[in-house]
Formats: sequence, structure tokens, C-alpha cells
Amino acid sequence: MSPFDPAGLKQRLKELDTAAQKEDLWEDPQQAQKLLKEKKSIENKIGEYEGLAAKLDEIEIILELGAEASEEEVNELEKEALSLYEKFQVDAEALRLKTLMNGEHDANDAIVSVHAGTGGVDAQDWAEMLLRMYTRWAEQHGYSAKVVDIQRDTEGGIKNATLIVEGENAYGYLKNERGVHRLVRISPFNTQGKRQTSFAKIEVMPQITDDTDIEIAPEDIRVDTYRASGAGGQHVNKTDSAIRITHLPTNIVVTCQNERSQHQNREVAMMLLKSRLTELAEQQKQANLNELKGDYSENTWGSQIRSYVFQPYTMVKDHRTGAEVGNVNAVMDGDIDYFINEKLKQKD
Repeated sequence: MSPFDPAGLKQRLKELDTAAQKEDLWEDPQQAQKLLKEKKSIENKIGEYEGLAAKLDEIEIILELGAEASEEEVNELEKEALSLYEKFQVDAEALRLKTLMNGEHDANDAIVSVHAGTGGVDAQDWAEMLLRMYTRWAEQHGYSAKVVDIQRDTEGGIKNATLIVEGENAYGYLKNERGVHRLVRISPFNTQGKRQTSFAKIEVMPQITDDTDIEIAPEDIRVDTYRASGAGGQHVNKTDSAIRITHLPTNIVVTCQNERSQHQNREVAMMLLKSRLTELAEQQKQANLNELKGDYSENTWGSQIRSYVFQPYTMVKDHRTGAEVGNVNAVMDGDIDYFINEKLKQKD
């Protein structure tokens, strides 16, 4: 069903409303949450579509008034109609881009991992800047952003971190952010004030729900506990609450240390492992490889997807689409929609 099929969306909403009113709805909490999530998603789509229709109606009314107005009134009405039309275009383009979110996992929450590259404290500082950028982007879009694991360095910055971004289409928007990001600036850690190039790698996976077909045998994993470091307060530093899980057949390692208890950290770590294994399984299916993999083949230290230049001029350029902006500070504050949207448009 197309997101631009109002009749189909409304029919599906009626079906979900009926199902939501059943007395046994919460006998299966997982299924109930899935149903309510779909219901909310469709309500939002209908609301956006009807909002666009209302803007068009308003523009039409203004144009009709203009046919009978004085010359002075016509000028004011033209300005009002033009302003409404510009807003309509922005909203219509945003809704159109949502129609591109038709991948198997696009609607899922996103798991964003940030890894500092070579370059010592400069690269670690850059990794922390990118973590903040994605956190700010998520907050600006009404998404929940939660750091579940972070490895700080005593000199400064972070070695790596894992951020879970929760919200509809979070993975669909962020999946093309995976790859190497390059920073060029005057290093604040260099006493000679030399220009420094630093790298950080971003990995993005869809968060996989519990109804996935991936099954993890107990004998296939090794679970280690350790004392967490970094943010988390005194409790974190006094107990072995952090969890490291190694999947022995693939040697995939996941960690979680920022939850309140060892049990919670284990649950999150298992979710991370399930998501990684699901992605690996999908990559091995040729039919789905290109869709899920995206630019994963470019996710090497030798091919950056985007450059951020602070000196001698300011510029952020995406090397895949050619998208370029000069306000690097706004980008670092989370204003990355232009880059996300330009990459999505390549799917058209």
C-alpha cells in the first residue's frame, strides 16, 4: 500500500482500531505494541496528507478572494498565497521522501556506532563531535537518542560509542550515514597550530525486534562481565555491571555498559548482537544485499563519504551526491537533513 493512498490507509486504520479495542489485546504485549505502533504511524501519515490538502484548499480560497479584491488587497493576498505555497512545497517534499522508506528495515529504530580512526586524540575528539551531531539530529526530529556503550580516552574524546535512535524511520534516514567521515581543521591539541586531518567511521544497523527469525544458541556465545568506565556515576564504577558478548562462530563482539543493572546491559547487548547477525545474514542473501548493504562496501578507512572542513575555509561536502554547504557549525549542531535527503533522492 502506497503512503499516498489515503483510502487504503484509512481502511487499514479502521482494521487496527477494531483490533485495538479487543479485550485480549494485551495478552500478547509484544503484538499489542506492534499494532499500536503501526496505528500511530498510519495516523501520522493521514494527518500529514490531510495537512497538505488543507494547505491547497487555503491557497485556492485566497486565489478566489483575489479575483474580487482591490489592487492593494491583491498584492497582500499574493504574498500570503506564495508563502503558503512555499510551505506546501517543503511539506510535500518531506512526505515524498517518506515514500522512499520502503525497505524491509527502514521503519526500524537505528543503532549508530561511532569509531575513532587513526590520529590519536584528534580522531577521538572528532568521534565525540560526530556522536553529538547525531544525538542533536535525533533530538531535533523528536527521536529518542540513548548512548548504551561508550569508551572514553583519558587524553580526551572517545574511542567508540553506540547510540540507539528510536523513532519511526530512524534507520531509513540514517542508514546512508554509514562510512568514513573526514575532518580538516587546526588541531586544538597541536601546540604549533598545524592543520590536522582526522577520520572516524560510522556504522548504522536497524534495531531488530524480538520476532526476528535469528536464533542464538547459548553455546555459541561467551558472556563476560567487567567494570564499566566513563559516564554512569559511582554505581557503574563500583560493580561489574558491564556486559561483553562474543558470538563465537562469527567472532562478533558487542558491549553494553550504560544501563542500571547487569541484567539490563545483557538484554541490550543481546539485542545489539541479534541486529548484527541479522544484518550479516541479510548481506549473504543476494536478493536483499544491495538494499540493506547500502554503501557498506565504502565503509573502509580509505574512502570517506563526507568531508568537514573548518580551516582554511568552512565547508561540508558529501562525496557521493556532491551536496555541499558552508555552515559547518550548523551541520555539527545536527543540521544534516540536506545530506540525508540528497542521498535518499538517488533512490528515485
